[in-house]
Amino acid sequence: MTDLAVFVAAAALVGALGLIIGSFLNVLIYRVPLGRSIVRPGSACPACEAPISARDNIPILSWLVLRGRCRACSVPISARYPLVEGANAALWVALLTWARQPAGINSLLPLLLVLASAGLALALIDLDHHRLPDVIVLPLYPITVAGLAFAGVVGGQWPLASTLAGAAIWLAVIGGMWLISAGRGMGFGDVKLAPVLGATLGWAGLSCAVVGILAAFGLGAVIGLGLLVSGRAGRGSHLAFGPFLLAGSAVGLVAGPFLADWYLPAVTG
Repeated sequence: MTDLAVFVAAAALVGALGLIIGSFLNVLIYRVPLGRSIVRPGSACPACEAPISARDNIPILSWLVLRGRCRACSVPISARYPLVEGANAALWVALLTWARQPAGINSLLPLLLVLASAGLALALIDLDHHRLPDVIVLPLYPITVAGLAFAGVVGGQWPLASTLAGAAIWLAVIGGMWLISAGRGMGFGDVKLAPVLGATLGWAGLSCAVVGILAAFGLGAVIGLGLLVSGRAGRGSHLAFGPFLLAGSAVGLVAGPFLADWYLPAVTG
């Protein structure tokens, strides 16, 4: 098989797994904020509580076959369910593609896949409920340590200095804003999530961590201003910042090295 054929097969497999994990993310997004178990009971229609059969639980396809309605009661099923499944699959395939590039880091891919899925769930929960649940955030600490250790063993490099620096920068900035604003400008969930993102970006390169935190605030400022101008938010409105941290980390991961290569020569002459 050619390299392209191998990649296409790998992308198809990763995309399929991403759809399955995306279906599970829908369970997390719905149940975790309610304090309900993510294991029992099985999936059921929120309206009539009829159990969802296996044939009606196939990512995206079942929603299309049922035309977005419950088989038992015909109540509409939110389009967000297949969108989450598709988004997670797209993120996984995008990360696989990025990891193949010269600037990518193959050994970091397993950790990035986990963080992408967890980040998607956290972003939507934060938008819906304005909080980042500990039950999702705290397990990311041991997962990140294990993922970075795997990357070190497989890749043969251990950039501990930049990893710790990245975590420290993100914690100092986000934690500092939380302290200064007495929790009004930044939630404590953001503070807990920051070291995980900073450490992962720092492993990829300190420039990734710096660009990531700057991008998070830049995106937050642009979106916040847009909401103010459009009248969808007021000066006292609380803006969920978790999605911007996650989006900023994605920008830092992909664009950090390139921006650093462009910026440093420009300012040094």
